[in-house]
Amino acid sequence: MLRLIITGTPGTGKTAVAEELGRRLGVRVVHLSELAELAACGYDHARGSVEVDLELLQEAVEEHLSGDVILEGHLAHLLSIDDARVVVLRCSPEVLERRLKARGYSGEKLRENLEAEALDVCLIESVERHSRVYEVDTSHRSAAETAECVIEIIQGKGERYLPGKIDWSEDFFR
Repeated sequence: MLRLIITGTPGTGKTAVAEELGRRLGVRVVHLSELAELAACGYDHARGSVEVDLELLQEAVEEHLSGDVILEGHLAHLLSIDDARVVVLRCSPEVLERRLKARGYSGEKLRENLEAEALDVCLIESVERHSRVYEVDTSHRSAAETAECVIEIIQGKGERYLPGKIDWSEDFFR
């Protein structure tokens, strides 16, 4: 049974890659952004984002775990999913900044997401919670090319995607 978590900082390509994988593998994709409404516990006006209760999100996700499934979202790695492979999509802060600005991110929200990427936040949280974690750089890959990398991981050929090979901190914090 396939349990795949696609996570990463906003703008790294999670949705596009998950959809591509879903099409290629014939696997159902669950977008946590759609379930987040069920787990909303407030709104952070300063960040312009919904605050999510992770316990409620976990409960909402449980209903979608029959059969093969891809869970996609920047909070997906914070959930407890038995026997899941976690793929953290990464993107250089320089490229990520362009992507996020194109989405309308600015100010503190932009800075916070760029810092999270430079500091490996999603990767570190994933490694703390899961045993099978991989990271794929999407900076110069299309969704289709990134999906190919994830398929390698699923096929047990993911050694080159083991955590620790990507480091943006030096470039970002100069």
